[in-house]
Amino acid sequence: MKTRSLFAVVGLLASAPVMAQTTPAAATTPAPATTDVAPAKDATAEVEAVRREMKELREEMRAQMATSSAAQGWTEDWVEEKRKLELFSIDGYLRVRPDLFYKFDLGRPADDAGFTLFPRSPISAAERTQAGVNMRFRFEPTINVSEEVRIRMQIDALDNLVWGSTPEYAFSRNAGSGYWNDRYDLSVFSSTQVPQRSGINSLQDSIAVKRVWGEVSTPVGILRFGRMGSQWGLGMLHNDGNGIDNDWGDTVDRVMFVAEPIAGFYVTPMLDFNSEGQGSLRLPEGGQPFDVSNSDEAHSYIIAAARRDTDSEAKRKLDDGLAVFNYGLHFTYRTQRNDPTDLSGTFTTDGANTSTAIAPHTFRDAQLFMPDLWAKYERKSFRIEAELAAVMGFLHPFQNSATDRNIDVWQFGGILQGEYKFLNGDLEVGGETGFASGDNTPGMGNYPRRKGSGPNGATKLGDIDGPQWDCSSSTQCTDRVIRNFRFNRDHRVDMILYREILGGVTDSFYLRPRIQYRITQGFNVFLAGIYSRAIYAESTPLGTDPNLGIELNGGARYETEDGFFAQIQYGVLFPLAGLGKLDVTGTAVPLDFAQALRANVGIRF
Repeated sequence: MKTRSLFAVVGLLASAPVMAQTTPAAATTPAPATTDVAPAKDATAEVEAVRREMKELREEMRAQMATSSAAQGWTEDWVEEKRKLELFSIDGYLRVRPDLFYKFDLGRPADDAGFTLFPRSPISAAERTQAGVNMRFRFEPTINVSEEVRIRMQIDALDNLVWGSTPEYAFSRNAGSGYWNDRYDLSVFSSTQVPQRSGINSLQDSIAVKRVWGEVSTPVGILRFGRMGSQWGLGMLHNDGNGIDNDWGDTVDRVMFVAEPIAGFYVTPMLDFNSEGQGSLRLPEGGQPFDVSNSDEAHSYIIAAARRDTDSEAKRKLDDGLAVFNYGLHFTYRTQRNDPTDLSGTFTTDGANTSTAIAPHTFRDAQLFMPDLWAKYERKSFRIEAELAAVMGFLHPFQNSATDRNIDVWQFGGILQGEYKFLNGDLEVGGETGFASGDNTPGMGNYPRRKGSGPNGATKLGDIDGPQWDCSSSTQCTDRVIRNFRFNRDHRVDMILYREILGGVTDSFYLRPRIQYRITQGFNVFLAGIYSRAIYAESTPLGTDPNLGIELNGGARYETEDGFFAQIQYGVLFPLAGLGKLDVTGTAVPLDFAQALRANVGIRF
């Protein structure tokens, strides 16, 4: 239609000048008015109509061109923006945590090895309150190379940085670092904070790249490789620490493949590089480092098999009134022949030049077997979930252990959780009980490298912590079994006793009833009580009573749909006899109860 109009206009334009020229000429010849005026008027009207049509057509064409250009530009911008969003996506959070600790040492004197239950003020023994604020920014980008190939990362900035811990004044104490600052001679005059620099004003840098791994989706499963988090079940043994209030997290160098041979059933073989031992000398100009020996490596060979619903599948089943039953087995076999005993020291060079020095090693011939069973049964109104794990195996304690027996490892731990919902899910009543095996060796066992007060660093009755096996003699062992199972530190049970004072659950049994009420969408209040008891009385700091403490935790949590969250908690620990100490007369020293106030404010994205 538009093409025909265009041709018509062109034809009319071609004839219009002729008509305009012939009309005056015709007027010179006498003729009746009726025969001369009508054709002139008709021609003039026709020319005006053509001009109007041309004008309308030009305006229409300009509008069409403008619309086409605008549409093309919008399409290009949209395609480019879509490509950017598909290529790069981000997750993470910013958190800020004010803390207040009161009397965490419980008023208990140091044990015979010189250790207190909790660090004390270096200024005054009368100072019993410790307060501060720490923060973390976690950045988790994903680079989508294609729909099947992606790279994931976890980067922490200002990780658990204590506010006010890096004042500009601190640089003046490191003249040799090249950051000499003679502007401040007293810290009270410092008005600004400076970035963290490991070894200068902090123990770590401002930014830490913690994990980087690749994912490739194939027709038969997903391949993952790199440095990544490790999570299984309730996180009792393997915990990636991705919770908003976590501090630790298991990070592994791993190659794994996730296959789904039957819908809902997953089989995952994994290979972990736990320790590679001594590395090569890396010259200042760079180059490829390498592992100088294959006999000092610790590797884990893992197989995990599980029946598991995705989050969306589980939600759909629960909403339809159906049950969700998931379960699985995670089995690890870890081995190491030689132990590079010098790796615990501070790095003074980038590596070792093995042509001029032989690094010290201890023959271990270590083998560990770690089965971990997990199961969950859930309906819309209740849930029950359990995890049971063991660490079993053996290792050699000495360099020349051909004439000596192995150190045996027999450790067991378990968790049982349950909850029931009332009032359309607004009221939730539940609890958790757990145990971690132990033995009658003095000390709880969370810090086995700590030197005890016994001969050659072994523990004796009354020590808070220390090694859980005794080969202090160079020729024989008096304690050949390590029995204390240790929970992952990011499996949180309480606010004070296990989290802060003892450093984790080990050699213990605990019972934790709890209640939670949802006041409105996103706003919950909660209360929990924890009773803790050692498996063996000999392991406690007192050494004669297994009862550790009763703790009450309560608080409120608020979270919005756009990512803001805020939580405040209060905890009080009433220590029992097992945490006590006897004075020189054999009388138990009275213990103070400890209190904690902790907040957590931040933004998820």
